[in-house]
Amino acid sequence: MLGPVLLAAARSDLIRRIVSAAPVTRPVVDRFVAGEHLDESMRAVQGLADKGLEVTLDHLGEDITDPAEALRTRDAYLALTDSLKPLGLGERAEMSVKLSAFGQALPGGHDLALKNVTPVVEAAAEIGTTVTLDMEDHTTVDSTLAILAELRERFPQTGAVVQSYLFRTEDDCHALAGEGSRVRLVKGAYNEPASVAYQHKAEVDKAYVRCLKILMAGQGYPMIGSHDPRMVAIGQELARRNGRKLDEYEFQMLYGIREAEQRRLVAEGHRMRVYIPYGTDWYGYFMRRLAERPANLAFFLRSLVSRG
Repeated sequence: MLGPVLLAAARSDLIRRIVSAAPVTRPVVDRFVAGEHLDESMRAVQGLADKGLEVTLDHLGEDITDPAEALRTRDAYLALTDSLKPLGLGERAEMSVKLSAFGQALPGGHDLALKNVTPVVEAAAEIGTTVTLDMEDHTTVDSTLAILAELRERFPQTGAVVQSYLFRTEDDCHALAGEGSRVRLVKGAYNEPASVAYQHKAEVDKAYVRCLKILMAGQGYPMIGSHDPRMVAIGQELARRNGRKLDEYEFQMLYGIREAEQRRLVAEGHRMRVYIPYGTDWYGYFMRRLAERPANLAFFLRSLVSRG
């Protein structure tokens, strides 16, 4: 019942004004979003890089309803690429994109999203970095993976995200675990139906481990997207069993969450990449994350209490 209410709130200008004006809102936003403007995100990137952390940047915005918005998303990422270039971080600073922000859900959306995202992937390659295609709800998976395949013909370093709670993901991991592939494995945050996804945490966790075993045994580059200490430990053990060197996989966590653990992994020599969202659409981003899985609210609030 809570999900539809939160989605409605995400579209309400009145509720946006109320939430934005609430004293408790700004600390939460500042904690989990690097800022509304590009220069703020660059300060966050540099600060993390100085600590030995790597980053992937997400310009906030998704589920656009107008082709003009898709072009604005493209241009925002091109501006991001221009800002990253003088930092000289190369693949230490990559970008994450949601294809719904590039027009995937519009009429002719598959071709439109591919057309709009291609210049971003080209620009990223020119400065020595890459792009990872975020995964959204299950109805977009086939289109996203097809766009990935097309992009990888020219830019084989283009990354993908898979979600362990979908029944199909083990098969997708087998298909994506080839030489040169980059795959971020996450548990999944959308409210998916029981017909396509595991509904209980224990099942999702078991599926995550099965998928991680496939990726670690493959020829690609696994990216372990999890804040779960058990999954981090399992990832380290699977890397050891498969004879992977420390630069042959990485961990990824969200900006502002488990910062002490991020620093610990770097100190141990691991590659640790921080997912940095930024942009003016923080309100919609925050409310949609809650709507996808309202338990996220407790997760964010717990994280706010303890930065470790």
